[in-house]
Amino acid sequence: MITNGDLVTRKSYQHDVLFRVKSAGGPLVKLMGEDIRLEADAPIDDLRQVTGAEYRQRKAETDKKEAYSYRLFRQDYRLLKEKRESGAGSGYTKENETNYFQIPPRILHIDGDPLFLKKCIYLYEQLGLQVHGQYLHEREMPEQVLGLIEKVQPEIVVLTGHDSYSKAKGSVRDLEAYRHSRYFVEAVRNIRQRYPHFDQMVIFAGACQSHFESLIKAGANFASSPARVNIHAVDPVYVAARVAYTSFMDHLNIWEVIRNTISGQEGLGGIETRGLLRIGMPYSKEAEELS
Repeated sequence: MITNGDLVTRKSYQHDVLFRVKSAGGPLVKLMGEDIRLEADAPIDDLRQVTGAEYRQRKAETDKKEAYSYRLFRQDYRLLKEKRESGAGSGYTKENETNYFQIPPRILHIDGDPLFLKKCIYLYEQLGLQVHGQYLHEREMPEQVLGLIEKVQPEIVVLTGHDSYSKAKGSVRDLEAYRHSRYFVEAVRNIRQRYPHFDQMVIFAGACQSHFESLIKAGANFASSPARVNIHAVDPVYVAARVAYTSFMDHLNIWEVIRNTISGQEGLGGIETRGLLRIGMPYSKEAEELS
């Protein structure tokens, strides 16, 4: 008996993705990816419940990927820090390396999944970033995003949640063939009408299988999913963090932004964008409070 909250896989997809049952009350069961940002429907006879042992095995594999991605990001962070400190004429030498402070940008992360939001907020905090997290259903994002931006005053906005492409509803070019892409697109367009400068308001938008081209055309700096593949729950965090820890003097190499994400270049892409980190001197306790 399949009930809400159960962990399941789909027989028709060779049990490739672990889902949690969101609603089992009709002819089709509504499913949400447990670790990836995919929403799907399936008939109940296509589902297989996942045992505790299998769940632990899958979770261990996912945790390993997340830990590896985190380590790679920390390595990148150290390289960025070394680059700032060794730049010609920068003044950030060994003699005064503790005498400067950083002001990373504020991040507004809007998520269509409250559990993924909690996981992302934890990761932002581990990375030392200022973030305001907000749960909204994807269809609410276009209406509410500008009000949240006015309240939070972020430099980076992340719009994510769940999505999926349905071949039965149209070709990959047809925006209406996607579950939530049109809401992400509309929200991005609303932001760009108010904040047109790509290097002052950096936007990440999309989830699993989202209509990448429409999101970029609407004004996103980074988006999913170029190859219409699934993306991991925390991938948007790594994109935002790379922007946040790159100096505003430097442009980001797109490959360097996405190479350490779990999904890689099939799941994520974007356009050339300037970093948003600013350095100040001299260091003081008061300056620390700004960071």
